[in-house]
Amino acid sequence: MRLSGTAPVARALTLAAVAALAATALSPMAQAGGTGTTGGGAHCARTAQLRVPGAAHQQAACLAELTTAGTIASGHTDPADWAGLSPEDLETPTGVPGVQIDGYFPDTSATNTHHGWDHDAQFVVRLPDHWNGGLVVAGTPGNRAQYANDRSIADWVLARGYAYAATDKGNTGPAFHRDGAAPGAAVAEWNQRLTQLTRAARSVTVRHYRRPLSRTLVTGMSNGGYLVRWQLENHPELYDGGVDWEGPLWRPDGPNLLTSLPVALRSYPRYAEGGAGARRAQQAMHAAGFPAGSEFLWPFHHRVYWDLTQRIYREELDPGFDGAAEAGTPYCPSGTPRCDADYDYLARPSEVREAVAGIALTGRIGRPLITLHGTLDVLLPISEDSDVYARMVRRAGRGGLFRYYRVEGGTHTDALFDAFPDRLRPITPCHRAAFAALERWTASGHRPPASHTVARPTGADPSALLARCSLTAPARHHGPDRSAVPRGIR
Repeated sequence: MRLSGTAPVARALTLAAVAALAATALSPMAQAGGTGTTGGGAHCARTAQLRVPGAAHQQAACLAELTTAGTIASGHTDPADWAGLSPEDLETPTGVPGVQIDGYFPDTSATNTHHGWDHDAQFVVRLPDHWNGGLVVAGTPGNRAQYANDRSIADWVLARGYAYAATDKGNTGPAFHRDGAAPGAAVAEWNQRLTQLTRAARSVTVRHYRRPLSRTLVTGMSNGGYLVRWQLENHPELYDGGVDWEGPLWRPDGPNLLTSLPVALRSYPRYAEGGAGARRAQQAMHAAGFPAGSEFLWPFHHRVYWDLTQRIYREELDPGFDGAAEAGTPYCPSGTPRCDADYDYLARPSEVREAVAGIALTGRIGRPLITLHGTLDVLLPISEDSDVYARMVRRAGRGGLFRYYRVEGGTHTDALFDAFPDRLRPITPCHRAAFAALERWTASGHRPPASHTVARPTGADPSALLARCSLTAPARHHGPDRSAVPRGIR
């Protein structure tokens, strides 16, 4: 899902602004294909010889700073890509010189306007001078472009010495559904593009450093988290493990976001009106997975996420629902013909479930996976998503490869923590803790704590919540991993 927000709630960007953001130019240096500031590292001497296998176009630059502390000024990132995904006061590391390669693979669509290329399947590869032997690969959240993870993920893993690569997934923006020849094809391309980038990034990393990789890890948030799950199910040979940060769940028979969002579109307006029907509407929301206690987040999500997310993903998977119209009618009231507020996924023709089957998850992971999900996620309600996926993994007999941490007070976009620091908890520090746990798991076999709900520390101030997150299981927890998933989850 496209994850962002709007000021004053959280210095975030609405889905409706995606098209405008995609047109935001990078710095003149990046537009001109310049080499940026010379980093002076030993690897810079070989910059001109670097080639990303399969790339139709690339440009390499030796930079004094690969993190956002330097790439903003040099034009080797785009803040519009990652705006609204992390808290303002999040600590971001600096001091990582190295080489950055920007480019694109052959593709026929042109929604990504970065660098003036007007070409999809764009990627970024970053190769730090001080390399720890590993590679981190990421797909982007929502329908953002290749720099979307720069502040939340890339800065931190680069500072730990990892090479880093990310892809725009092959199509961007709120009209991503125009790409592909059949329903579901645009989303299916996301998986193909991450596989393609992983293979290419592994190759260029080994050639650059002239020694083998010690590990390849995959991670991402939201749609990027879905890609982590899919890759570990379908291409475990490429990775040593992954961290899935609130990835959406796609299952032909549900649940999926098309089974929960229409309930919000129907029920929230009645709840907001108050009066005799408000209580019943609230109960309908709770029954659809929107947790009790999350009501303070509903107005923002109604204004920013629910409507557009439902319409564009429904258009991708079920374009016939609204006939010749494209992505329905914004904010149509329930009862309007062909209104997404009344969309009934399970009543739709079998072709719709077949489209979802083409991108569906099975739970049959082949490498260690850590999943994180906030208990106050009201875009992808946890009971309809990661709780279900955890059960799928265990039913597939892969529980030994899986850890699941339900983050109490976490919501879908960390930028909202700035608006509600007394009610929410940022997930970014927990992602960093999970990543470190995955490192130990894949390097030495040291297993992470058993799956459980990570409690929000009582009385913790915002600075403490931003600084750390402990995944240590509470002392009272001694049961098997399945105890993290509430009973009755499908």
